[in-house]
Amino acid sequence: MKPPIFVRTLTPSERQQLQAGLRSPDAFTVRRCQILLSSATGLRPPQIARNLGCAVRTVHYVLHAFAREGLACLAEKSHRPHSARPALDDRFTEPLKDLLHRSPRLFGKTTSLWTLGLVAAVCHGKGWTPRQFTREAIRIALKRLGIRWRRAKHWITSPDPAYARKKKPATA
Repeated sequence: MKPPIFVRTLTPSERQQLQAGLRSPDAFTVRRCQILLSSATGLRPPQIARNLGCAVRTVHYVLHAFAREGLACLAEKSHRPHSARPALDDRFTEPLKDLLHRSPRLFGKTTSLWTLGLVAAVCHGKGWTPRQFTREAIRIALKRLGIRWRRAKHWITSPDPAYARKKKPATA
């Protein structure tokens, strides 16, 4: 059986900062301060978990984080995976802008208006994305690249050769 783990002996300034952290408006910080101070008084992780209504594993995470980082473990970190990277990165900014200024018909599509779904299909077809993204993923990628997506507007046109002349407002 492994011996129980405890927080290392706290310095007076660390103890003071942990006491101040108990009054933090952030619940994450308050919970971590409670765990560390409870461990400093000699309580074991299962007892701390029971008293605070959390999992024993949570107490272990906090004790290990404090051993690694010190008081920096009181601030909540990003939950984003370290391996996450943007789907369409900066090297596709100019090609994507160029793509959007051309007709979808040039890429074998049956419409002349771009939709987010069409952009996703063409990007995947060109090998820019590993799989076909959702419309929302493409919208977010465009926004991150500084391209503002607007819905295409349909304009009423007529096959009548005199349509342009007839469309002009009559002068009285």
